[in-house]
Amino acid sequence: MRLLLLCSCAVPLAWFCVKAADQAKTPAPERKPILTGLKNPESVAVAADGKVYLTEIGEFGKDGDGQVSVVKDGKAVPFATGMDDPKGLAVFQEWLFVADKNKVWRVDKNGNKDLFAPANAFPTTPQFLNDVAVDQESGIVYVTDSGDLKGKGGAVYRITPRGLVEIVTDATRWPGLHTPNGLALEGAAHLLLLDFGSGELHRIKLADGSHEKLADGFDGGDGLAWDHHGQLFITSWKTGKVFGIHRPGDKPVLVAEGFQSAADSCLDPTGKLLLVPDMKAGTLFALPLKIPGHEVNDTPLPLETAVAFPDVKWDGFTGFNDKGAVVQFRPVILTHAGDGSNRLFVGTQHGVLHVLPNDPKAAKSQVFLDLQDRVAYDDKTNEEGFLGLAFHPNFKKNGEFFVFYTTNKAKLTNVVSRFRTRKDDPTKGDPASEEVLLKFEKPFWNHDGGTIAFGPDGYLYIHHGDGGSSNDRYDNGQDPRSLLGKVLRIDVNGKGDGKPYAIPKDNPFVGKKDVAPEIYATGLRNVWRMAFDRKTGRLWAGEVGQNLYEEINLIEKGGNYGWNRREGLHPFGARGVGPTKDYLEPIWEYHHDIGKSITGGQVYRGKKLPELDGAYLYGDYVSGRIWALWYDDAKQRVVANRPIKDRTLPIYSFGEDENGEVYFLTQTNSGQSIFQFVPSAAGKR
Repeated sequence: MRLLLLCSCAVPLAWFCVKAADQAKTPAPERKPILTGLKNPESVAVAADGKVYLTEIGEFGKDGDGQVSVVKDGKAVPFATGMDDPKGLAVFQEWLFVADKNKVWRVDKNGNKDLFAPANAFPTTPQFLNDVAVDQESGIVYVTDSGDLKGKGGAVYRITPRGLVEIVTDATRWPGLHTPNGLALEGAAHLLLLDFGSGELHRIKLADGSHEKLADGFDGGDGLAWDHHGQLFITSWKTGKVFGIHRPGDKPVLVAEGFQSAADSCLDPTGKLLLVPDMKAGTLFALPLKIPGHEVNDTPLPLETAVAFPDVKWDGFTGFNDKGAVVQFRPVILTHAGDGSNRLFVGTQHGVLHVLPNDPKAAKSQVFLDLQDRVAYDDKTNEEGFLGLAFHPNFKKNGEFFVFYTTNKAKLTNVVSRFRTRKDDPTKGDPASEEVLLKFEKPFWNHDGGTIAFGPDGYLYIHHGDGGSSNDRYDNGQDPRSLLGKVLRIDVNGKGDGKPYAIPKDNPFVGKKDVAPEIYATGLRNVWRMAFDRKTGRLWAGEVGQNLYEEINLIEKGGNYGWNRREGLHPFGARGVGPTKDYLEPIWEYHHDIGKSITGGQVYRGKKLPELDGAYLYGDYVSGRIWALWYDDAKQRVVANRPIKDRTLPIYSFGEDENGEVYFLTQTNSGQSIFQFVPSAAGKR
């Protein structure tokens, strides 16, 4: 089983220039001792299996008495012994990597160690190897040499999985380098470095070794660690303090003080506590992961999910194809027509749009529209298919509705089309009424996005992903001529410039040279579901990340959300940049240790669960987790992100009925794929 490190060498964060000395003074939260009687503990690391490891230097100046210990039954038990002065510690897959004086050890799951990088493997013999970090994708190890501890001889090295050592930077290339210590990867292309001597935090671009100063004032800075939502924690060995930064641009806040020597910290197995070794005290402490003034309520809600329509049979769905193979029911759309009928419309990725009464006792659906003859869907390319549906605001009178789907009439093409109800039977859609409004030609099969929705202004909003594959290799997200990687806004009630729709006059790029006038917002990778809050009119979007973070954005007119220069709050790739006024930041993000593919949801405005009013309900396709998130406009930040008991089912999509009640969708063989939210006691079956 792959082990992911949950501490300072696994999780990235974008940064900025601030002074720790300017941090706000606040009461320190209570810290609790976890282990005592340790012999100069330096670093701590937690693997995905929950095991906690730490380095103990032993007696200073005495070789052979250092060790890596593992926590068992509340005690530190020797795991790998016979080291000299073990300091930095990192986990990668089944190995531990340990920086030990002038060499790096690799320790297997049984505690056996082998010399991964001996002293003679380095371009210059190391003097004081200190912190270590590992790229969790490539297995490349990074290690600092603090030199003579007086400002000379410092360096940062890169070690390949085969043990080849290269210089990333040193005092020759960087004259201001003093005593390099704490390390943390910021994606695969950047490295954060905390300098013990200068108290400065820098970002290093790994492609060329260049660096930029991000913050200072961390005298005796030792370790860097992040929580799962992008908060950075910085320890100072010299001052015995722990600082926290809530978001890029915020001032450092004093989280805790009073340590004798706060060393390399790490998240605990729950992800809710910060483990801090106090070297001189010989104690491992646990500290609440809360930055004063930026608290987020993450207590579970007393809610769970239940099948919404347990008896419904989906017209035409048997669970098998004509060859007898199992076919799953894959609903990705649930919405209403806004016509006062309270009907629910459920669209499957295969191309069938069902309609049923919004009644928990509903027994059977009817097919409202069957587009299987023109929709391209295959399980091997499962980001294509029937992906979006929106009813015209005046549907009750004009019978118009709009569909986003992948067509089988052309290769790698998505379309947005207008349909109308049948003249002889307005309870059904007319497949023959199709009018194609937009075509998207894409280079790859994935990242289709596909959400379409009418805004409170009556215009149709459309999202298409960046074109697929990875890294946005054609830079579509930032290309103003391309409709890929954007949110578009069009007027379906008019026509102009030879198009079957009109461009709203107040679209942000109207009249600008070499910019598609349909564009409303740009710099998006692959929004999997966006939705308007029916009360405020705000557009919420769940943006699927690539390497490390999933994010939630509030879509604004003319906004650029940074892809592919940014992923969440972080620089992305060799062209990645830090926070800048050119890009809008997400209001929330979570790390891939929690989930790997966000499914954007809805802001709850229903009546059945008043405790959810104003909460943005969202989930994760991979982990199956579900949360309710509250954003405070006055504070300009998220104030609550509360989990809801889930069923570990893949979260395909969310939907809202005419009354504002919210549902989530998943795939099943039985067709029981629509779930509602209920109080915990009522949801038990």
